[in-house]
Amino acid sequence: MISRRNIALTLTGASMLLSLSTVTHAASFDCEAKTLQPDEKAICDNRPLNDADVKMVTTFDLLSGLMAMGARGTLQDEQTAWLKKRQACGADTSCIKAAYDERLLQLDATYKKINRPL
Repeated sequence: MISRRNIALTLTGASMLLSLSTVTHAASFDCEAKTLQPDEKAICDNRPLNDADVKMVTTFDLLSGLMAMGARGTLQDEQTAWLKKRQACGADTSCIKAAYDERLLQLDATYKKINRPL
């Protein structure tokens, strides 16, 4: 007969195994894709860069929703230009980190400029 304690231990063990085998995904692309660029591969393999990607894309998405159509287009153009800059880093993680730091500062400055009702 299976006891409650054995069931609890089994569930705990299964939960731990699942958490250890979880595949890392960055927010803005699929780390499982076969056509990853060197910068994307570096981001997928580096937790702090992965976290920076999650923060950047979340911030970008929130800002996009707050902006008027014309400003949203400008924000998208800036994002496209930034992405080219990040891609130029290749697999250089310090370059990628600097690119994220710079972009997050830019997005923060953009947020501070948004007109909000009093």
